[in-house]
Amino acid sequence: MPKTHLKQVILCCLLISGIFMGMAQQPSNTTTTYLIPYIQQLEGDFDVKFSYVDEDLRPIIINIPQSKDLDKILRQIQDETQLIIKKLSDRYYTLSKSNLVDICAFVLDNYAENTVTGATVEVIGSSIATITDLDGSFSLSNIPRKASIRIKHLGYKTRYITAEDLVNQNPCTPILLGVRYQQLEEVVVFKFLTSGLTKELDASILLNTKEFGILPGLTEPDVLHTVQALPGIKSIDETVSDINIRGGTNDQNLILWDGIKMYQNGHFFGLISAFNPYLTDEVRIIKNGTSAAYGEGLSGIIDMRTKNTVEAEYFGGAGFNLISGDIYGHTPLSDNLAIQFSARRSVTDFLNTPTYDQFFERTFQDTDVVDRDANFYFYDFTAKILYDYNDNQKLRLSFININNNLDYTETSGDSGRTNQSSLDQTNLSFGGTLESNWSEKFTSLINGYYTRYDLDSRISTNDAAQVLSQNNEVIETSLKLNTNYIISDQLDWLNGYQFTEVGITNFTDVSQPPFNNSTKGVVRTHAVFSELGYLSPNLKFRAKGGARINHVENLNTFSEVLVEPRLNLNYTFSNHYRLEILGELKHQSTNQIIDLEQNFLGIEKRRWMLSDSPSGTRQQNALPITRSKQVSMGINYDKDSWYASLEGFYKEVDGISTATQGFQNQDQFNGEIGNYDVKGVEFLINHKSRSFSSWLSYTYNVNDYTFEDINPTNFPNNLDIRHNVTFASTYTYNKVKLGVGLNYRTGKPYTEPQRAPNSINTTVFPNTINFQAPNSSRLSDYLRADASATYDFDISPGIRASAGASVLNLLNKKNILNTYYRINDQGEIEKVENISLGLTPNVSFRISF
Repeated sequence: MPKTHLKQVILCCLLISGIFMGMAQQPSNTTTTYLIPYIQQLEGDFDVKFSYVDEDLRPIIINIPQSKDLDKILRQIQDETQLIIKKLSDRYYTLSKSNLVDICAFVLDNYAENTVTGATVEVIGSSIATITDLDGSFSLSNIPRKASIRIKHLGYKTRYITAEDLVNQNPCTPILLGVRYQQLEEVVVFKFLTSGLTKELDASILLNTKEFGILPGLTEPDVLHTVQALPGIKSIDETVSDINIRGGTNDQNLILWDGIKMYQNGHFFGLISAFNPYLTDEVRIIKNGTSAAYGEGLSGIIDMRTKNTVEAEYFGGAGFNLISGDIYGHTPLSDNLAIQFSARRSVTDFLNTPTYDQFFERTFQDTDVVDRDANFYFYDFTAKILYDYNDNQKLRLSFININNNLDYTETSGDSGRTNQSSLDQTNLSFGGTLESNWSEKFTSLINGYYTRYDLDSRISTNDAAQVLSQNNEVIETSLKLNTNYIISDQLDWLNGYQFTEVGITNFTDVSQPPFNNSTKGVVRTHAVFSELGYLSPNLKFRAKGGARINHVENLNTFSEVLVEPRLNLNYTFSNHYRLEILGELKHQSTNQIIDLEQNFLGIEKRRWMLSDSPSGTRQQNALPITRSKQVSMGINYDKDSWYASLEGFYKEVDGISTATQGFQNQDQFNGEIGNYDVKGVEFLINHKSRSFSSWLSYTYNVNDYTFEDINPTNFPNNLDIRHNVTFASTYTYNKVKLGVGLNYRTGKPYTEPQRAPNSINTTVFPNTINFQAPNSSRLSDYLRADASATYDFDISPGIRASAGASVLNLLNKKNILNTYYRINDQGEIEKVENISLGLTPNVSFRISF
């Protein structure tokens, strides 16, 4: 390169460098500094003195004013910092914090790329609130300096910040809101049988009562009647207090209400559910593949949850039918505190209706009663307090009280003698939960409860010649901790611990002949559980596997450790087909002993008892821990308006006693220990559209007992229903809903006496019946048709109403639910048949607001 050109280049570089150096030495219009050093500089420049508290001014940063006039400089500082500046004299000034400030800010997403419009900005503890403008900005005046500001918007994490941090600056302070991500479970079927019923990815069934449509025979979403519409779930005696899931007894079901175990679940001796459906938000039904977080429930789980959100507006409703009336409501007390309540009471003690008459006949049927007088009523009450400390800490307190009360007098048609009976059945429970979101990946749930069940009965027979008093009391307390950690998008990890203590007391007193017996036991269970969940990146494969380790201790007799693995696999192998493989091991230490069928006419003959022996015990009259194992495999098909499922299962329950199974033959009192196994297939096909749904379900079961000390050792289970078919349709047109259905099943087994003259054993006192082989006979087939209709309409813009009518057993068919035999006062064998409900109409009317 020529030297002249080189000199020119060097000269240009030096010139440019000089220009940039000169620019760098010029003060920037946006230069900031801490306030205290700056006012110290002003003291020297203008020969003034400022008085202030260092702690008030130390954290404050200001934009350096460009003015050379002291008054203008001080006005800028005052506007920018919200400080109060007072001039005491020509030389002395004071600076102090104001208790009230003006604030402003811009709300952006966490990438600072998009403004958040319509976000709610609230001054906590006051009525001051606003929303962000189209550009995401907001401003408020005269706000306490230390006030907490809450900024929230749907889809974003709530942000808390103090007013002092948002003092009106130019430009206003930017605030970033983090996007709230929530992993949602995939739903396999949206509309399952009727609206509000969905089948979820883990094979459980979810009932949403708010979206519930209609089922044949029901005008209201009675929870425990609704679950019986599902394949594999029925009540052989038409009650909600004796639900049989895959051939199991009712005491082998775990029924939870807001996480509290319930020992009573019905009114009118099981004909009506005891839980208000209008505050019940969702019900989860699990038949197999249970999470390791659940204990007990050998046959199935019915997990009810009431509404769990603090709503800003009040809502409620009331209604009545021919059995009872009820009211419920949700009342917000503040923006983070609300209370819910519900109450129901029967009208049966002062009003006779056709529905009540049918229920009464079904409950108190007896062959020789010609005159009776009954004073019967029931009620239930629930309350719930919902408190959101913040979006990440939520406290819930729940309470429920269920009561049945009966005074009953009957006169025998044969002897003319009078029997008097009284019964008081109560379930009182309360509990609480604390939900905590510690981060986007880690959450915890603490649940504790106390539940108390009491059954007090008194029976005076033969004109008070004999008085029988019985009491059954259950007290259970439990504390449970669940934690869940999201390891990655594909993995989550559930861990937890649960402590449960159950105490059960049974008391019996007979006046003639004199007899008194009282037993009390306590079982404590410590359980730890862990479970991993996996979801494949293509969302086609889902797996949950874990185990629950239980240390079960009866304080009087035994201690045992039980390990229970759980497995739940779900794989979508085409666009419309899904495969499920489920398995579980479970145990339980509470059982219901069934007393003599003659006790209290059979209407409430069950008593809760605790296991007094470890699992595997075969000693007669013992009550070992009952254990179960179950596996199942199913295929689901879902395309357009068609859904079909086919599932096969095998379940074995070991450690059952004849005392818990309701035998009414030669094995009624012996207390032998054995097991039962169920092999079955459940099939469902459902066609659905916007206004129409029709389904056919079929269940095939083979349910057999094995008792080594009974001859023969193998025979049909008392709940062995081989074939069960349901066909139903629902139709919705505008605000009218219609439902019709047909239920058919084969008869249950029972035992007949031997033929005369060998039918009665007269060599013992009192005489006994000589029976044939256990469960060697069967009842006639069962057939029942039901129908229902509802009409929704608006009374006013804020008040909605619904009127409904239903008929159970539309054909008025006489179905025999049970047959047993006893020896009457004349020493003869008497055949007793329990008949189903006859034609039972009901009407209802409800309002909601």
